[in-house]
Amino acid sequence: MFEFHPNKVATIKNDVLSGLTVALALVPEAVAFAFVAGVEPLVGLYAAFMVGLITACIGGRPGMISGATGALAVVMVALVADHGVQYLFATVVLMGLLQILAGVLRLGKFIRMVPHPVMLGFVNGLAIVIFLAQLGQFGVAGEPGWLQGTVMENSIVDVAWLGGEQLYMLVGLVLVTMSIIHFLPKLTKAVPSSLVAIVVVTLLVFGLDLNTRVVGDVASIKGGLPSFHIPSVPFNIDTLMIIFPYSMILAAIGLIESLLTLRLVDEITESRGRGNKECIGQGVANTVTGFFGGMGGCAMIGQSMINVNSGGRGRLSGITAALSLLMFILVGSSLIERIPLAALIGVMFIVVIGTFEWSSFRILNKVPRSDALILILVSGVTVATDLAFAVIVGVIVSALVFAWEHAKHIRIDAKEDHNGSTVYAVTGPLFFGSVSSFLERFDPQADNDDVVIDFARSRVADHSGLEAIDTLADRYLNAGKTLHLVHLSEECRRLLRRAGSLVEVNVIEDPQYFVAEDSLA
Repeated sequence: MFEFHPNKVATIKNDVLSGLTVALALVPEAVAFAFVAGVEPLVGLYAAFMVGLITACIGGRPGMISGATGALAVVMVALVADHGVQYLFATVVLMGLLQILAGVLRLGKFIRMVPHPVMLGFVNGLAIVIFLAQLGQFGVAGEPGWLQGTVMENSIVDVAWLGGEQLYMLVGLVLVTMSIIHFLPKLTKAVPSSLVAIVVVTLLVFGLDLNTRVVGDVASIKGGLPSFHIPSVPFNIDTLMIIFPYSMILAAIGLIESLLTLRLVDEITESRGRGNKECIGQGVANTVTGFFGGMGGCAMIGQSMINVNSGGRGRLSGITAALSLLMFILVGSSLIERIPLAALIGVMFIVVIGTFEWSSFRILNKVPRSDALILILVSGVTVATDLAFAVIVGVIVSALVFAWEHAKHIRIDAKEDHNGSTVYAVTGPLFFGSVSSFLERFDPQADNDDVVIDFARSRVADHSGLEAIDTLADRYLNAGKTLHLVHLSEECRRLLRRAGSLVEVNVIEDPQYFVAEDSLA
């Protein structure tokens, strides 16, 4: 009676199985990030469930996984320590509202302005961070690390390494997991290799009665359904003054990480997500999560890579991951808590290998030196600080490099026309970086009494450019000469107030400039 299209059936199967794989990997991460933020494990798990489910349903990027993340957790820890978890819930609600506002104002389009070297640096840095985050699983909790007494003490690599049989067993199980994930797709792609690896290693551990750590050793994940409650904080200006700075930072970090992950998934899947819709989806998810006792979240690049690499492309994969996580909390906690951490570490190591842009080593000596330095800088800052700060630094440095390079491209050619006027033809943009070179090219004392500046091959880009023109007009006035501007854009003519009657503009020859539209944002 019912006939399903084979590709459609395959897509549903891939989404369901990849979602289940993601859910298994979400558990220890959500618990770990909850500990980082200084809250109960269930607060992180509830966030992973609710943020993941809502963004999967209404977000702008099908196949992308969202949940509690480390980038947000490190900001939350100070708030929780100083004011308590209820203030965190209020902050998450306000964070969500700010993200919705960003989507309504269509600010998501600005992610297009992130340069490619910054993207490469972000991806490489994040891969390194994911790798380093797993090293703690190879150590003994609470013991002094091997870097004690050095400047690296208490860093992410300062680990009290396991010894002897325990270490060898952990490494061996990790290698088995990675081998299954790597080689199984060469035999069959019927099921996600990551899921098979987790199941096989779990059966191996319990079949051979191997002594290795499991998820339950980290924390219990058993709990009930999240319940609605309004954060127990005073509704006054003092509370707002406390939570608003944190909300702004969390909203910015969440959107930056989410939109960059969206761009990365777009490139891998050769499709296009909707940035502004994703901003709204993330905002709604965080607003709801704050009212249901979750710590908030954003897109997770590691889990998104697991999902994409496992075949998950549609919204069903994210929905499956979220609902599976909820079932783990409600009824399956005893089984999930028995999964070896080694299996999940192996999955994350494969994610690291797949996420890192190995080609960046090959292109370092082929791209402009500035691009190579930006790539390395962003990678280093991502590892040393956090994603949002690294991207901001990368964009600022890229903008400065861009301004410097374009400041050198302005050219002015002078000649005398048949009317005896000195004509200057400007080529290149006139903006804050090029105004000094622009002004140096004119000689009011030596020019003829009538001077024409032709902007047909130039564009006045900012107020600094307008001020430069006004300064030039004053110089020619003081020299007793007349200045004419031709081919100046309409918006520039409107802004030239101070020049007044000193500047004559040829209206007929002025070109028309158009603005790029963003209907697909």
